[in-house]
Amino acid sequence: MNLLFKTLGYLFTLLFITGAILQYNDPDALVWVIIYAIAALVSLGFALNKIRFVIPLVIGLLAFAGFLYQYPSDFQGFDLNDGDITTVELGREAFGLLIISIVMLVFSFRVKRKL
Repeated sequence: MNLLFKTLGYLFTLLFITGAILQYNDPDALVWVIIYAIAALVSLGFALNKIRFVIPLVIGLLAFAGFLYQYPSDFQGFDLNDGDITTVELGREAFGLLIISIVMLVFSFRVKRKL
């Protein structure tokens, strides 16, 4: 595997672990810890070249579906001073899922290309 993609795999492993840890004060923390932990495990599997392309593909598609579901109808930004706390929280969660989706789909296509 290319050094750049191996490095990206380890980097996103660390970033998703950090994302999971930062959920400690979220009202639905367990759900988000699990989501970020799964993304971290898939990223680690990618970095170690131990994952089949279908796993990040499915995770990426599910995360994108979650993004579409979570995205607030009246997105008001990410800062609590920008709008209603519920809308801001939904926006943050939605874009977290979008990041996971993009990363997983890139990993999936990279693994598929290597087959």
